[in-house]
Amino acid sequence: MNNDIAISVKNVSKTFKIPHEKISSLRGAVTGAFKKGGFEEFKALDDVSFEVKKGEFFGIIGRNGSGKSTLLKILAGIYQTDSGSISIDGRISPFLELGIGFNPELSGRDNVYLNATVLGLTKKEIDEKFDSIVAFSELERFIDQKLKNYSSGMQVRLAFSVSIHANREILLMDEVLAVGDSNFQSKCLEEFNKYKEMGKTVILVSHDIATVQRYCDRAMLVRNGKIVKIGKADEVGDAYIYENMSDEEDRMAGNESSIKVINHEKIDKAAEIIKVEFLNKDEIKKSVFNSGDDIVIRIYYESKIDIKNPVFGVALYMQDGIMLFGPNTKTSKVKLDSICGNGFVDFIIIENIFIKGIYRVTVSIYDWKCIIPIEFKDMSYTFSVVSDNDNWNGLINLKHKWNV
Repeated sequence: MNNDIAISVKNVSKTFKIPHEKISSLRGAVTGAFKKGGFEEFKALDDVSFEVKKGEFFGIIGRNGSGKSTLLKILAGIYQTDSGSISIDGRISPFLELGIGFNPELSGRDNVYLNATVLGLTKKEIDEKFDSIVAFSELERFIDQKLKNYSSGMQVRLAFSVSIHANREILLMDEVLAVGDSNFQSKCLEEFNKYKEMGKTVILVSHDIATVQRYCDRAMLVRNGKIVKIGKADEVGDAYIYENMSDEEDRMAGNESSIKVINHEKIDKAAEIIKVEFLNKDEIKKSVFNSGDDIVIRIYYESKIDIKNPVFGVALYMQDGIMLFGPNTKTSKVKLDSICGNGFVDFIIIENIFIKGIYRVTVSIYDWKCIIPIEFKDMSYTFSVVSDNDNWNGLINLKHKWNV
C-alpha cells in the first residue's frame, strides 16, 4: 500500500441474511434451519473500492440502509467481509453505535477503563488520562453511577471522550453529532479542528451535509451498497441533496419504489443562492454600517423546480468564526408557500447593536424539515460596522442606562 494511504478498500462486498419469521424459541430456530425460503439476502455492500489518504477528513453520506454504518464496522473489525480486501496503515479509534463496548451494569468509571482497554490503552495510560477523559465529558458528578442510569446524551459524551483520548492515527465517527446538546456538538467540532491541525485521519459518517461539506476534504455518496460518487465534499453533498429531492418527487408522485439513474457529474442544484447584497433602510448598497443602523441582508435565489415550504436561514459570526445569531424563517414563524424561478428574500437587522468590527454571514435554503440543506453558503459574505464611540468594549452595544 502507498505510504500516503491510510485506508485502502478494494472490491468489498457484504451480505446479510434476514429471516422472514420472528424466531422466539429454540425449537423455532431448529425447524427454521430446515425450511427453504426462510430468509432473504440483503446486500449491504456491493463491490466497494476507495482509498483515504493520511491526514484526510473523509465523509461518507447516503440514506438510511445505504451501507454506511456496515462499512465503518468492517473498517473497525466488527464485521468480516464476504469478499474483497482492506488495508489499514495506523491504529483505529472507532466511535460507532451508542453502547458498543459499554456495559450498562458497570459504573461510568469502570466503563472508561473497559472501553479504553478495548481501544488498546494500558492501565497506566488510562490512569494518566482518566481525569482528562472525565473532565471533557463533563460527567464528574455521575462517573460512579451505573451506566444504565445515564441518558443517551451522557453515554455519547463519555464514549466520545474515551475515543478522542485514545490518541489513534485514524478516527471512525458514525453520526457523532446526532445525539447530544449544542454545547457537546460544539466540542465535537472543536475536536475536528484539532484533528485537522494534528494531521489525523478521520472517517465521518453523517446526515448533516453542512458539517461534511465544511470539515471534510472529500466525501463519498453511497446508495444501495454501491458507490455513487467520490470527490470534493461540496460536490458530493450537492449530489446527495439532489438525490433526496428526486426521491421525494418520486414519493409524492406515487413512485416510491422507483430509483432514478442520475448523472451526478452534470446535475444542477434544485435551488441556488446567486448572490447576497447588504443594503441600508433606503435600499442603498453598502458594506460598512454605523452601529444603530438597519442592515438589510438580501438573498437572491434561483430555483430550478417548484420547492414547497422552503426555509431560508441566516447565521451571523464574528470574524474568528464564533456564532452570534442564527435565525431562519421557520423559527421566526414566517412560512413561504413555495419558490420557483428567480427572486430574493430580505433578512433585516433592526437598529443593529454591533460594536466596531467585521462580521461574517452564512446563508442557506432548507426544506421544511430543516434536515438536508438545498443550498448552503458557509460564512461566504462579510460586512463591517463602525461606531462613533471607540471606547466600547465587547461585541454589542446593549441599550442601557445607569441609576446612581
